[in-house]
Amino acid sequence: MFDEINKRVKNLDALDIGLIKWSVLFFALIVIKVFPQLLHVRYLILIIIVIALAARPAYRFWKQ
Repeated sequence: MFDEINKRVKNLDALDIGLIKWSVLFFALIVIKVFPQLLHVRYLILIIIVIALAARPAYRFWKQ
């Protein structure tokens, strides 16, 4: 399954990846509008989540 996804991702260029990032940002805004209680999460928890989610891609990027 992941091999097929990796083959398809190789067809994307920088503009496609940038557009995906923007679409995720706006999807997050929609989620926050639907669930406004998410705005009351502590910043420390959000920072931990960001670091946890970015750790593997950052490691793989800087490893090579």
